[in-house]
Amino acid sequence: MSEKPVWKVGGSNKAITGFSDTLDGVTATPAEGDLLLPTSLAGVLVGYGRVSTREQNLARQQTALTAAGCSKCFFDKASGKNADRPELTKTFEYIRPGDALTVVSLDRLGRSLEDLITIVGRLKRLGVGFQSLHEKLDTTTPGGMFVFHVFAALAEFIRTIIVANTNEGLAAARAAGQRLGRPPAMTSEKVAYALQLLDEPNRTMTSIAKLLGVSRSTLYTALPELQAAKRNRGGLADVLAQLPPDSRPGPPTADKYDALLGRTGR
Repeated sequence: MSEKPVWKVGGSNKAITGFSDTLDGVTATPAEGDLLLPTSLAGVLVGYGRVSTREQNLARQQTALTAAGCSKCFFDKASGKNADRPELTKTFEYIRPGDALTVVSLDRLGRSLEDLITIVGRLKRLGVGFQSLHEKLDTTTPGGMFVFHVFAALAEFIRTIIVANTNEGLAAARAAGQRLGRPPAMTSEKVAYALQLLDEPNRTMTSIAKLLGVSRSTLYTALPELQAAKRNRGGLADVLAQLPPDSRPGPPTADKYDALLGRTGR
């Protein structure tokens, strides 16, 4: 490969204090005494762009990146909703410490604020700068590095709020007695019906499972305890009371299923 052309970035190297020196993930916890210096560069500009199937503006991005001085450009043709961006992977394989990754706008690189912060953090650890032409952001300058640490702190704050709200909602649902997670495959109504079917001649577990719309393993898991309990009407009531309620109002009880259970002569 031919030697890369050299370019230099001017500007002050004055330290910015009060922010973490890492951008791992989206964490940017302020810490007293931390020092931030812009990335020191003496390499080339490497361009990256992305287009979706609905927005074929590759030529515009390529023109803008070339005009900005990019000696090499990579482009992904995808929606950006999936993590598989092969050209971005090639970009990271190509860039070297001292280079700067350049994009036309921030939304061409990151699918979300968290994704953007993660990528820029990775660039910083590699000693690579980052520039966005539209937003006029440049991490090779103190001001540009400061902006991205603010972004990182904001992303962490948003994530913390979402987690807190989710936990509060789950706690409130549990306090109200609501069942969380996937609905049970075997409701009390299905269990009672399965017990009835088991007493019918020539009934198999496979046919019962098919009628109930559940797997055989689900049926085998649910029935043994109830088969033992049905020999004791009080025991059956206790077991039914522990099952998820069916669609009818009121808690499940043994009396509620007398009509079903009585048909089989129990």
